[in-house]
Amino acid sequence: MTAGRRDRPDERLAPRSAARRLLGRPELGAVVGAAAVFVFFSIAADPFLRASSLSTVLYASSTIGIMAVPVALLMIGGEFDLSAGVMVTSSALVSSMSSYQLTANVWVGVGVSLLVTLAVGAFNGVMLVRTRLPSFIITLGTFLMLTGLNLGLTKLISGTVSTKSIGDMEGFPTARDVFASHWTIGSVDLQVTILWWFGLVAVATWVLLRTRTGNWIFAAGGNAAAARAVGVPVARTKVGLYMAVAFCAWISGQHLLFSFDVVQSGEGVGNEFLYIIAAVIGGCLMTGGYGSAVGAAVGAFIFGMTSKGIVYAQWDPNWFEFFLGMMLLLAVLLNAWVRKRAEAGE
Repeated sequence: MTAGRRDRPDERLAPRSAARRLLGRPELGAVVGAAAVFVFFSIAADPFLRASSLSTVLYASSTIGIMAVPVALLMIGGEFDLSAGVMVTSSALVSSMSSYQLTANVWVGVGVSLLVTLAVGAFNGVMLVRTRLPSFIITLGTFLMLTGLNLGLTKLISGTVSTKSIGDMEGFPTARDVFASHWTIGSVDLQVTILWWFGLVAVATWVLLRTRTGNWIFAAGGNAAAARAVGVPVARTKVGLYMAVAFCAWISGQHLLFSFDVVQSGEGVGNEFLYIIAAVIGGCLMTGGYGSAVGAAVGAFIFGMTSKGIVYAQWDPNWFEFFLGMMLLLAVLLNAWVRKRAEAGE
């Protein structure tokens, strides 16, 4: 090695500029998109900027965001879960019917629901790592099975497609405080799901950026074979990610139940696509190994602004799907451009 090469500084150790670090953030495209949507509906819909309207937007965002966060982590880990939407309903049904049939404190049903929902998540993960089948196939099968069980068992036990009311059962008020309460600040009504959402985003961000588990998630999604070669427990990581999705489905399911005290067994079908869309808009790659929890939260916020902004603008609600599809395509294109610029600058 020549003296000149020895004296040359290592480019990898050179400090990166703030602009380059910003371009490297996966949620940058989503933040730009969220700002554009906010400005658009602020101009197009006069009620959009009212405090009460923004609280409604936050609530709509939180119901998607609670699930978009773990789905984003799963996508960073290189996998999908098509059963996430119907799993939310399954969680609520198990909690309601367990409480009603056992005539017990509703917290018993909540506990049973947690165990059952986590078992479904573990089933998805174990089937994935044992069979080596694509996660699309595994979770599509789970989606179909849960859809059938939700409808079939509810009709078998309750005689109808909805559960019996548990609003007068012991423990219902305290469970509602945890999963479906709200508080009023001035003219603003804030739902507890917003706190759940922010808390999950904070925990997920800490896990991804500050723990060894976060390194494992990125490694498993980036190149699973290489990750195994350096000792990353890929199988355990992916099973854990599926159980994280199940845990958040349990939270969402309890909110669904304790908001209305009855559950329709056919709900939740199709919501899994909303969670995936929020994660993709937030910067997660379909191929895995890239993304963030904050980006998924911003993607959910875009969903909330779009769904409610169209209502406040008094447009035909059927335009919602068009706007959501347009935002998805624009976000993917912008995220791809940002990532190429970031990689070119490294």
